[in-house]
Amino acid sequence: MTTPSRPELWGVLNVTPDSFSDGGLFTDSQRALEHARELVDQGASVVDVGGESTRPGATRVSAEDEISRVIPVVAALSSAGVRVSVDTMRATTARAAIDAGAGIINDVSGGLADPDMFALIADSDADYVMMHWRGHSDTMDDRAHYDDVVAEVAQEVTARVNLAVESGISADQILLDPGLGFAKTPAHNWQLLRNLSDAIPGPSRVVVGASRKRFLGEVVSGEHEPRDRDGVSAALGVLLADQGVFALRVHNVTAHREALDVWQALREGGTS
Repeated sequence: MTTPSRPELWGVLNVTPDSFSDGGLFTDSQRALEHARELVDQGASVVDVGGESTRPGATRVSAEDEISRVIPVVAALSSAGVRVSVDTMRATTARAAIDAGAGIINDVSGGLADPDMFALIADSDADYVMMHWRGHSDTMDDRAHYDDVVAEVAQEVTARVNLAVESGISADQILLDPGLGFAKTPAHNWQLLRNLSDAIPGPSRVVVGASRKRFLGEVVSGEHEPRDRDGVSAALGVLLADQGVFALRVHNVTAHREALDVWQALREGGTS
């Protein structure tokens, strides 16, 4: 049996006032840059910068606000040699981010939110994360209806990938994300995680963003804050490593790195 490769860790940096886990903590550019360097020092291979909250119920910000939040951070990190992903659904923000040095565009809408996104990515060298998505944050919970969530996610993701390739995006640019929590109940999330290879068409690189999400709160005792889900997030990360995911999008890089260190040591018979 082939041993799965160790997943990359993508550290989350939300430069927003209202993200579910760290909203308001890094709206100051200097503090955001300090935290980004901490993420890299802890083991993140990519810093994923977002300027618009996609938590359930969130309202959209303007493109101008999103760009003003994100681009100074992207430019500073890129100039320092940090690999940067930008979490955006807008082609204008993606264009500005690529011009500022970002090498990855993480589009939670999979190109559905902006008809210009595919053409932009096709005309670039950037990697492109396409997530399964059915609608914006203010309506997505109303769209969480499936007869067979695994089969339907697979069908919908495959259709988007086919359209992206027809639009000129190279298959080598594409990474796929099952979209945990986006138009999905906790039960849907667990079904997708248990059947990830069926939900996401291979041989695509798979990115999973489960860190601190509310469905993980089901296995945390009592009242708690999102950061109290770091332990269960890291435990899930190890299980996903066994499934061969390419990258984990995480808030607490240290917890995930240490969990993966244990995973790797067990597989290799010790530490190097």
